[in-house]
Amino acid sequence: MEHFFSQLSAAFGMLADVQLISVVLVASAFGLFVGAIPGLTATMATALLVPVTFYMTPLAAVAAIVSCTAMAITAGDIPGCLIRMPGTPASAAYTDETYAMTRRGLAAQALGSSLVSSVIGGLFGAIVLMIAAPVLASYALRFSSFEYFWLALMGLSCAAFISSSDLLRGMIALLIGLFLATVGMDPLTGTPRFDFGFTALLGGLNFIPIMIGMFAVCEIMNNLATDSERVRIKEIPKPVGRIFAGIGGLISRYRRNTARGAVLGTLIGALPGAGGDLAAWMSYSLAKRFSKTPEKFGTGHPEGVIEAGAANNAALSGAWVPALVFGIPGDAVTAIAVGVLIMKGLNPGPQLFESQAPTLYAIYLIFIVANLLLLPLGWLAIRLAMPLLRIPPHQLSAVILMFCILGSYAINNSIFDIGVMLLFGVVSFVLGRLGVPKGPIILGLVLGPMVEMNFLTSMAIADGRFLGFFERPIAGGLGVAAILIWGFVLMRALRGHSDKAKHAAKSDM
Repeated sequence: MEHFFSQLSAAFGMLADVQLISVVLVASAFGLFVGAIPGLTATMATALLVPVTFYMTPLAAVAAIVSCTAMAITAGDIPGCLIRMPGTPASAAYTDETYAMTRRGLAAQALGSSLVSSVIGGLFGAIVLMIAAPVLASYALRFSSFEYFWLALMGLSCAAFISSSDLLRGMIALLIGLFLATVGMDPLTGTPRFDFGFTALLGGLNFIPIMIGMFAVCEIMNNLATDSERVRIKEIPKPVGRIFAGIGGLISRYRRNTARGAVLGTLIGALPGAGGDLAAWMSYSLAKRFSKTPEKFGTGHPEGVIEAGAANNAALSGAWVPALVFGIPGDAVTAIAVGVLIMKGLNPGPQLFESQAPTLYAIYLIFIVANLLLLPLGWLAIRLAMPLLRIPPHQLSAVILMFCILGSYAINNSIFDIGVMLLFGVVSFVLGRLGVPKGPIILGLVLGPMVEMNFLTSMAIADGRFLGFFERPIAGGLGVAAILIWGFVLMRALRGHSDKAKHAAKSDM
C-alpha cells in the first residue's frame, strides 16, 4: 500500500507541470473544434495530432490524445442537436432525438443532458481502467509469445467481425492491414519484403502518414464529393440558453440509464474494433427496449440521449484497457495511441506496469482530468458553436489539407511521406465507397507485427510444431476460444448465405 501511494504521489507530481496542463488545454480546444464541425471525426482529430506528439514527452503525447478524443466525441453532439448533422459517428445514434428536442425548444436540455452523462460515463470508464488494467497486467506477466499470438489473433478477429456488418468486407480490410504490416524487412532474417525498389520502404511503411491519409485526407475527399447543398446550413439555430438548468434532477431520474450506458460502453469499448459509435447505438436501442415509455422515443425524449451519451465516453476509457495491458487497441484512436507509445519507446504490455508505473497512474489521472474539463469546456463550446457552424466547408478543408501535408513532411523531412499520405487518402476514399471499413485496416497494421513476431518466435521455441501453441494451459484456452470465435462466425455466415439462397429459390417459384 505504501508503494501504491508513493507511485500515486509521483503521478500527481507529473501532472503538476505547466507544459503538460497547456498541452491538455490546447488539445481539448482542438478536439472541441474538430468535433463541432459536421463531417470531421474524433479519429481524424487524433491523426492530425500525431505529428505534433512527435515532439512531446510520452505522457504529454498520451494526454493530448485522451483530451482531444474525449472533447471531440462530446462536441459531436452540438451540430447534431442544433442542425441535425452529427459532428462524429458516435453522435449519430441519437441525432434525431436531440434535434427533435431542439424543435420543441429543449436544445439546452438536450445538450446539457448529453454533456453531463458523457462526463459521468467517462469517469466511470476511467475508474474501471484504473482498477482492471493493473489486475489484468499481473496475470499478463505470465504470458509468453504463445499467449500473445492468440490474443493478437483474437483482437484481429473481433476487429473484422464487429466493425463491419459484411463479413467479407471486414476480412478484406483486415487482410489489407496485415499486408501493409509486412512491408519492410523480415523481423527475424532481415530479408526485404515488398519494397518495390524504394529504399524508404526498407524500414516499413511509416505509421503516421497512413493515419493522416486514411482519416484526414479521406474525410476531405468525402466532403468534396458531398453535395454542397446538403452541407450548407440553411437555418442558423438560435443561441442555446442555460444548459445545466434542471440537469441534476433529469440525470437522477434516469440514473439507471446512466449507469447501464456507462457499464455497457466500458465493456464494448474493451472489444477490439467496436468503438464508441457501436456503444452509442446499442445503448440507445437498449434504452428504448427497456423504457416504460418507448413511444416517446423519436419525439424529443431525453432518456435515450442520456444512456447513449454515457456509453460514448465510457467506451473511450474501456478501449484503453486491452491497449495498455496487451498492446491490442480497442478502437482506431487507441490504435493510433499504441503507435505513438511504441514510437516513444514505451511498448504497451504488462511490463509497462512495472517499469513505468508512475507514468501509467498519471495517464489514469489524465482521464479523470479530461472528463472533468468537459463540463466547463463543453459549456464554452456550446456557447461558441454558432461561428464554427458558419465556416464554409471548402475553406475548412483547405486548412486541414495544409496541416496534413506539414504534419506528414515534418516527421522525417521526407517528400515520400507526403506521397504515402496522399496515396492512402485516395485508397481509403475508394474503399469507403466500396463499403470496406477502415477500422480493421488500422488494427491489422498495428497488430500485424505483433502477430508475426510472436508466431515466428513461438514456432522457433516449439521446433516447428503447431501443437506447441496449445501445450501451455492459458495459451491452449485462448487458442480454443479463437478457433470457436472463427468457427461461430463462419457458421453464421454460411447459414445466412444458405437462407438467402433458399429465399431466392422460393421467389423464383
